[in-house]
Amino acid sequence: MGEEYDRRTVMRRVYIVVEGQTEQEFVNTVISPYLQEFGVFNITPVLIRTSRNGRGGMVNYQHLWNTVKSLLGSSRNDFVVTTFIDFFRIPNTMPRYEECMAKASKIERVKALESAMNEHIGDRRFFSYIQLHEFEALLFSNNNGFEYYFSEECAKKTNNIVSSYENPEDINSSPEGAPSKRLLALKSDYNKVLEGNLIALEVGIMSMLEKCPRFNGWITQIIDTCKISVE
Repeated sequence: MGEEYDRRTVMRRVYIVVEGQTEQEFVNTVISPYLQEFGVFNITPVLIRTSRNGRGGMVNYQHLWNTVKSLLGSSRNDFVVTTFIDFFRIPNTMPRYEECMAKASKIERVKALESAMNEHIGDRRFFSYIQLHEFEALLFSNNNGFEYYFSEECAKKTNNIVSSYENPEDINSSPEGAPSKRLLALKSDYNKVLEGNLIALEVGIMSMLEKCPRFNGWITQIIDTCKISVE
């Protein structure tokens, strides 16, 4: 459970820019209830706007930039904007993409991409987060969700993957080795939108926070950034 928060502290609103419906639902059903334990009650997932009427997906950085900038259009300071996007297949239109991707390790590349995005957006109310390597990595924090929703045979295979990685965020991003591709290889009809959040709910956010340090750091940053001290 969350720590007792100071009643003299006002909590900012949070907008989390996401790629698709799965991440949108994940924010609503998994992240939001946890943040509420810390007094962060107003959390809104926002789908990336791809056209005047289109929402969801991230094929180029401009769509993300447009969505974030529209949220930052207000002069108010009672809210923060962050992102929840995948490193896997991140578009090459990201700020300083070539420079960032030349870093030695994947975690250095992600950190560099986040820093470049923060610098390009240039607003104190904004901080970026890129999930290493993608949303499905979080589902491998334990095997509970797979045991509940997959066949026994598939659950045994997912358990082998869970046992092989102390940190699920290390599951690599090669086309055949990405977490989502591993799931599709085991269960060809795996449906991210329909099954992803059902599995996530069985896994539980506490296991995700315990096993996934970057995800943990982002959630902590949201809580800390949302605090406004009232004298």
